[in-house]
Amino acid sequence: MQNQPQMPGMSSKTMLGMLLTMMIMLVVTSFRDPIGEALDVVFKYIAFKDSPVLTLIVAGIIMITVSTLVRSLMTDFVAMARNQHIQSEFNSEFRQARLENNLFKMKKLQEQQPKIMAMSMETSTQQMKTMPVTMLFVIPVYAWVYYFLKTGDTAAYFPGETVLVNMPWGSLDVNTLLMGFFPSWIVLYTLVSLPIGQIENRLIRLVMLRKRLRELDLTVKKEETE
Repeated sequence: MQNQPQMPGMSSKTMLGMLLTMMIMLVVTSFRDPIGEALDVVFKYIAFKDSPVLTLIVAGIIMITVSTLVRSLMTDFVAMARNQHIQSEFNSEFRQARLENNLFKMKKLQEQQPKIMAMSMETSTQQMKTMPVTMLFVIPVYAWVYYFLKTGDTAAYFPGETVLVNMPWGSLDVNTLLMGFFPSWIVLYTLVSLPIGQIENRLIRLVMLRKRLRELDLTVKKEETE
């Protein structure tokens, strides 16, 4: 453990502080309204007043696509896949040794556990360090969606109106508060965004993995030729 190199990246305190700051900016109206109004210069082209659900879908696609691309550029998927494969094989071997009551093999595997734990920590750190960066894109889009669906005298798109969408059980006011503070549109927006994000994430990972594996294959062939 002492001989293993320290993993680079932001500290957990720094990442937590950035996340808390951005969440406060989303919650506090004094920050949220100016951000939404500023982004409306660009996002007004997807502000479909007659179909707010379509606006949520398009905004979700934009948010997920940008955040997925940023996360993909900051993540080494080959190293992550290799670490996950090694961890899976290690756990499988350890379970088999326990079932066979192979004490010698269990002892050898236990000696390797610190390295496996370090690999697991490295994978988690790599995933966590991309979160604050992606939140820089996610939070402003949420702020604009709030600005778009906002009702009342100062609202830009729905002044003094109720924003209703058709659901299987009837009409739903997207600004209805759940648990006293959680707007319904956030749940609807999340349900729209998550499937799109999963599909895009898998496609981008597949493309980048294939590209990286081709590069590694060319490197190996070049070394063999030399």
